[in-house]
Amino acid sequence: MPLALFDLDGTLVDREAAFRLWAKEFVAAHRLGAGGFARLLEADAGHAGPRDRFFAHVCREFGLAQPVADLWRAYRRRMPELVSCRAEDLTALRRLRSAGWRVGIVTNGMADNQLAKIHNTGLAALVDGWCVSGEVGIRKPDPAIFHLAAERCGAPAGAGGGWMVGDSRALDIAGGHAAGMRTIWVRQPDATDIQPPPDVTVTSIPEAVDTLLDSTPTGR
Repeated sequence: MPLALFDLDGTLVDREAAFRLWAKEFVAAHRLGAGGFARLLEADAGHAGPRDRFFAHVCREFGLAQPVADLWRAYRRRMPELVSCRAEDLTALRRLRSAGWRVGIVTNGMADNQLAKIHNTGLAALVDGWCVSGEVGIRKPDPAIFHLAAERCGAPAGAGGGWMVGDSRALDIAGGHAAGMRTIWVRQPDATDIQPPPDVTVTSIPEAVDTLLDSTPTGR
């Protein structure tokens, strides 16, 4: 049974749009002024990985007195309420599963935040399993998280193969290759060509699913 794993933020859910909504609320709630929104976007772009470092920076940048842990916790509660999936992407996932594919999600992030996104968007009903780094203690691009996600989706452990679909060169493409998977890069509008090269480059989830369905006799 063929397997496809998908990244979450920036691939299945529009994290950037949700962050902009959150940032506008945060600026208003903390009275950060006219330039606060742009400064938050700049800070977000400069902080990859766990958000505690981002909120530590925000507290210093704006002179906020709230504990970093409280701001981060509030962010993790609010963001899953703001993210959304495109209807056409949900339809594409349904097509993939209907064709007999095992479908999973593999994502970095805190368990409460990422699991709430998966459930609030309806993705939980459309996949066979998921791995969240904050829950399992392994982060992309470590091949182990891809292997564990495959096991949770019912794919044979250690069999290799399958596809990884995502928007990150370092996490999804390099990590998927290291795990022995073929890769599909969901190219962002302002992105340049990446290394290592993906097996396939697309611009949308429906296009990625079309590629997957065309890749094996099972999907035809």
